[in-house]
Amino acid sequence: MVDLYHPGTLRNESNLADSCNVGAEDHFSSHLEPVISKLPSIHAPPAFEVYWDSEDPENPRLWPLWYKGLTVAAMSLGATVVSLSSTLYTSGIPGLQEDFHVSKIVALLGVTTYLFGMGIGSIIFAPLSELVGRRPVYIASMTIFLLLLLPSALAQNIESILVSRFFGGFFGSALMSNSPASVNDIVSDKHRALAFGFWSIGPTNGPVYGPIIGGFVFQYLGWRWTNWIVLIIGGVVLVLIASVKETYAPVILKRRAARKRKETQDPKWWTRYDDGVGFASSLRINLKRPFIMLLKEPICMFWDGYVAIVYGVLYLCFVAYPIAFQQERGWSPGIGGLSFVGIGAGVLIAIACEPLFRKVINLHRKDPATGMVQPEAMVSIVFFGATLLAVGQLWFSWTCTPNVHWIVPILAGVPFGVGNACVFIYASNYIARSYGIYAASALAGNMLTRSVMGAFLPLAGPSMYKVLGLNWASTILGIVEALCILIPVVFYFYGHRIRKASPFIKEVEKLQIA
Repeated sequence: MVDLYHPGTLRNESNLADSCNVGAEDHFSSHLEPVISKLPSIHAPPAFEVYWDSEDPENPRLWPLWYKGLTVAAMSLGATVVSLSSTLYTSGIPGLQEDFHVSKIVALLGVTTYLFGMGIGSIIFAPLSELVGRRPVYIASMTIFLLLLLPSALAQNIESILVSRFFGGFFGSALMSNSPASVNDIVSDKHRALAFGFWSIGPTNGPVYGPIIGGFVFQYLGWRWTNWIVLIIGGVVLVLIASVKETYAPVILKRRAARKRKETQDPKWWTRYDDGVGFASSLRINLKRPFIMLLKEPICMFWDGYVAIVYGVLYLCFVAYPIAFQQERGWSPGIGGLSFVGIGAGVLIAIACEPLFRKVINLHRKDPATGMVQPEAMVSIVFFGATLLAVGQLWFSWTCTPNVHWIVPILAGVPFGVGNACVFIYASNYIARSYGIYAASALAGNMLTRSVMGAFLPLAGPSMYKVLGLNWASTILGIVEALCILIPVVFYFYGHRIRKASPFIKEVEKLQIA
């Protein structure tokens, strides 16, 4: 019999029978019962199990390469639109201040409400996608996200903008938190890093493209057009997303089992992902999962905290760069937006280096049981990125003043961009690899923490840079990022022990390969 989630892996019939004869209460440790779906009980006959055949065309991991590429592109573009909207707004802040007579701090609340909405939405839409499937969540949330751009574009007061951006971020979060899980759904462990590299081209550059595009949009069309641009691009992307099939294997198999029960009028058809509870109970279980993982899983706690710091510093750049290049050097909004080109170039360099990074990863010792390198191999790239992050930040901190040629601080964005991309791509990869079919829930906690940090840290930016100055404020951030290098170092050497000690990962492995 073929393993359900890892095609080509054979399972022993006696092991399957044994797992079916274990009561649900005995199969899972009590502290995990509220967050992990249970294997079927003794009433599930093995002969009626619905599973993947070895060449099943509906298995997302066996889709043709071209269709996998289309799926990755759709997921990447969807996340790009949402991340682009988060920073495109910042370019129009001077116009908002002038039209609505508000301070810069109040205008910056549009970034805060948007990112806070993303954080809240991710912990709802990620587990919801593990219950009803990724595709319906994408289509519904993306549609509402686009509709919410209308009140923001037509707003007559700042309150309307803040409210519409909160809900825009809330619904847009589905694309940010779930799309990497969809990529994880369709690729094998061997090709995951490559697929994540292609997926990340959009969302990692989205925040950087925002001020580059937005500067010229605001300068020539006005701040309202920052919304219309996102609406136009997003409408095209929504059509592409709607053309992609469901990627989440448990939901596909549960739907197939339901069809068989209906067609044969026989209730015995089942899948190992059936939980035996109603929709309301399943929803409650799924909604709890991201919180439990965030609060009890060391992998989630440390990585979510670290990525949140990185994300917060990135969003502080959208406060620091306008000060350094527009206020102190007198650049126009359009030209000032080009100061982010260095960061964007760094992100693209990191993605272009994926074949080299893959070679470095594959040099690590392989697990004899699976023939694959351990997930901690990916942490080596995170360490490299974390180092470059600190270097780029410290470089910028002491070259951003007008007495230094403008190209020097812009070039500081290159290592900073490389570092950001490496941390986001390979930290997400590590989390997804560790938690398998519950990658969306694990990544939802990651989205929550980083969105909260990205939402509130920039509010302190204007005051921080005013009191400390660009040099010292940026230096402090660089020192913090340097200290955080310890996190990938610890996980590189001890991550395998942390994973083996995790009761949650043990139970997830049972659910996937028992």
